Amino acid sequence: MSQTLGVEGVHSGILPYSFVWEVFMRAFEPPLWQLGEASIAEVELDPGSRDDIPQLLLGLQHLYITPTLREQVFQVLDELIPEEVDRNTGRPGMALWRILVLGVLRLNLNWDYDRLQEMVNQHRTIRQMLGHGLSDDGETYHLQTLKDNVSLLTPEILDRINQIVVKAGHELRKKTKRRN
Repeated sequence: MSQTLGVEGVHSGILPYSFVWEVFMRAFEPPLWQLGEASIAEVELDPGSRDDIPQLLLGLQHLYITPTLREQVFQVLDELIPEEVDRNTGRPGMALWRILVLGVLRLNLNWDYDRLQEMVNQHRTIRQMLGHGLSDDGETYHLQTLKDNVSLLTPEILDRINQIVVKAGHELRKKTKRRN
């Protein structure tokens, strides 16, 4: 048996992952964390950083730890999986969370696939947001794998996700104004 790359469905809470020994074709969640590692909610990011990578990762982290927002986005991402694909058989595909993180970084930072490959294989914080532990698991991303998976994020899918995120941003802004 091989360890799964994720668990189908969406966590209702923010808990560290446990080990599961089932295989799904494509899962929402990132690969399972190594024993003792923190969840995506606990990845430490510098909110005061002026660099664009931590800012994007903070936005993705907020999306992930907000259950209603995460569920809405994952429902849209679920459409990336072709209808003819059986989720319970075959080799596991890249987790949808990873595809989203990779796509957001590539498009917002205007990276080509070579830069994306270098960053996801070498940048510690990006790897943590993809579900790799601090001690890392040695998994690397091949260029063709990145191209095949990130290209699944069509302009239509990205536009729908953008609408969800913008709406959530407006609601968050309204809550902040009411508190002040």
